Amino acid sequence: MAKGLEPIRWEGDSLFLLDQTKIPREKSYTKVRTLSETVKAIKEMVVRGAPAIAITGIFGASLGFNEQVSVFSMEEVQIMLSEILESRPTAVNLSFALDQLRDRIRVSGSKSWTQAKDLAIAFGQELLTKDLSSNRELGSNGTLLFNPNPTRLEIVTHCNTGALATGGHGTALGVIRSLKEKGHDLVVYADETRPFLQGSRLTAFEMMEEGIECFIITDGMSGWLLQNKKIDAVLVGCDRIAKNGDVANKIGTYNLALVAKAHKVPFYVCATRESFDLTKETGKDIPIEMRTPIEVTEYSFLKGKSGDSLIKPGDTSPVGAKALNPSFDITPYELISGYITEFGNIQSSDIPNVTRV
Repeated sequence: MAKGLEPIRWEGDSLFLLDQTKIPREKSYTKVRTLSETVKAIKEMVVRGAPAIAITGIFGASLGFNEQVSVFSMEEVQIMLSEILESRPTAVNLSFALDQLRDRIRVSGSKSWTQAKDLAIAFGQELLTKDLSSNRELGSNGTLLFNPNPTRLEIVTHCNTGALATGGHGTALGVIRSLKEKGHDLVVYADETRPFLQGSRLTAFEMMEEGIECFIITDGMSGWLLQNKKIDAVLVGCDRIAKNGDVANKIGTYNLALVAKAHKVPFYVCATRESFDLTKETGKDIPIEMRTPIEVTEYSFLKGKSGDSLIKPGDTSPVGAKALNPSFDITPYELISGYITEFGNIQSSDIPNVTRV
């Protein structure tokens, strides 16, 4: 676990989530007791990052099963799982985890909500352990793409792909952590990641916790950066990878990939096995989540209950202004130098052979 950053905890019959809407202002946990609270936490990005969302969704299902007073039925199980899935449709990890849980309940022959709840808790804990292990293996594999001798490395990343987005350690930030463990001197440039600011709020926070030098840049500064700095690589995570290698990731990833291609800087996507979706032939088949325009027109949505933000509606855009807010974009496989995974470093041509275990 990275510097004590534990985004998800299961204690007794309750789920505790490190509230990522409050970082870096404070580190505090939100107690989640019900299915509806789980869905709300995912939608409002109290928890975020494809692996962390999947784990949260499974624990949330256990909370939903625990609430039931009706006669057990697989039809009711599916209704609840569908409600969780609708909270974040782009990240494939959640879909696969929910499908696995449904299959486990069916195969087990569960006859009660208690049995289903116990299966969900055990599966959630299994996913949490597995994700941390996969992240560490991914991080180790990623280091093989760099000089084995300790050296100074300057890396650009986008959004947050660290311990906060996973079960711990992280994917793209996991590679960065592993490079540090091997003695490299690192400088990280973190895209602020408009409009929800995961880069400036969360990635910079994690890098400071690790003692890794980090500079926040606005999303529009990457062109200048690659023109004026010797960047060794761009490392990003992802929410889904199609069969041909197209990648769905946080909005702005495509722009960064174009800039990296123009400047001949390697652009690597870091992903565990669960992010590969061979049912989607290309990125065009991946659903893109559209979020509230308020996230674009106002910063005040991040102020929290304390109301301590000095930015008010109307300060950053005219009151009533319209905005588009696609949460993800698609990066074509032609712009991607390679995929760093827990089972090795691969190319897009290898993806059709990726299997789930």
